[in-house]
Amino acid sequence: MLDIPSGLNLSASKSLTPIKLGFLESWRLISLSYSDPLSQTQHLNQKYGNVVMQKVGNMEVVYLFGADANRLALLNPDNILSNKKAWDQIIGRLFPNGLMLRDAEDHRYHRRLMQAGFKSKAMQGYFSQMAPQIARAIAKWSPTVGSEKTLAYPMFKNTTLDLAATVFLGMDLGADARKINKAFESTVAASMWRFPFAFPGTLLWRGIRARKIMCNFFQPMIEERKAGEGQDLFSILCRAQDEDGNRYTDQEIVDHINFLMMAAHDTTTSALTSMTYALAKNPEWQERLWGEMLALEGKDLKPQDLSAMVETEYVMKEALRLYPPLSTLPKFSNKEFEFEGYTIPAEAMVITSPIHTHYSDRYWDDPKVFDPLRFGDARKEHKRNAYSWIPFSGGAHMCIGLHFAEMQIKLVIFEMLKNYRWSVPHDYEMPVQQSPISKPTDGLPITLIRR
Repeated sequence: MLDIPSGLNLSASKSLTPIKLGFLESWRLISLSYSDPLSQTQHLNQKYGNVVMQKVGNMEVVYLFGADANRLALLNPDNILSNKKAWDQIIGRLFPNGLMLRDAEDHRYHRRLMQAGFKSKAMQGYFSQMAPQIARAIAKWSPTVGSEKTLAYPMFKNTTLDLAATVFLGMDLGADARKINKAFESTVAASMWRFPFAFPGTLLWRGIRARKIMCNFFQPMIEERKAGEGQDLFSILCRAQDEDGNRYTDQEIVDHINFLMMAAHDTTTSALTSMTYALAKNPEWQERLWGEMLALEGKDLKPQDLSAMVETEYVMKEALRLYPPLSTLPKFSNKEFEFEGYTIPAEAMVITSPIHTHYSDRYWDDPKVFDPLRFGDARKEHKRNAYSWIPFSGGAHMCIGLHFAEMQIKLVIFEMLKNYRWSVPHDYEMPVQQSPISKPTDGLPITLIRR
């Protein structure tokens, strides 16, 4: 049953009527949903409240705002909402049947098999591979020369793709790196399609062609990985089985590794870029974090050493609050349900917005300000409501690679601080494209100098 907030009188529930917008305002809000979802959601919430419905073509789109809306969507009582029906319409032709595009028992089954790749032993193996590779890669970065700038985003993109290839695929992409990176970029870009037909030359057409490249790259490796003993994620997925001996099909393996490779390196690149920008704007925090890490310099790092990076974790959380990799979480209503006195219709797109609650002064002090200590023990602002900070989603669909991402981010920041200082001009503001995944539109130009 739906967990209704106390005091809500269901007999007084109201039917939703789509808001009526003029052509110009409709076009502006649609454009903002791509370019600036924070402004879009703040406008809708301030003008219309916590429950807003628009008619987009033949589809009813319902926006639910606030931490209670996040809680409802993530806990999903009685399976009132579907991830699959929503994400299939957005990325289903590009990343079909990825873990995020599954529901209920089907999702639980696939997640349970995949969990083998994220258990403690596997994570320790990933760490031992990543730590030296990250150290070598970052030490080779070229410092900024003269008045030129170093673009941080492409550097992270290349580094995280190489790491994903090592850890997830158990291989060096070598000459294939450029081809695979371009294919991933094309598929992610295609999720921003505004024209839903894959005519030659369109974003969607290029994305579907890129997906075929990735499938053709992974498919021939499966039989060898099934027979081998590799401890990379691809090999683990090829051999994973449940208590009854059931395994993924070859197509399911390809679908999962495609999605995981995208999610692993694109979202981690987004988080690292946001942290780098925040630390460039607040150089005192660079020195503060390096001071925290000094005790680890020269050590042969172990996974448990990362727990000493307490304030590094605060900075990571604050960067993810300000720039969540996914600004909105769309779902589809399987059935009619109630929220805050309104009846939400069946067969509607239901959208909750992490970026909206991340910037809400209802849950955060001075939410526009970079303030990592809000996550410290003295304040714990993120504990005021468990669903006000959700950069990794939550509930059954909590990011399965959460701890892997944290491990990778801390290792990268450690090596960056050990080797470099970086800055941006005082008046620089990073221009951000929030959809489909948060990233700087200018690549984040920084001045990088050796420490």
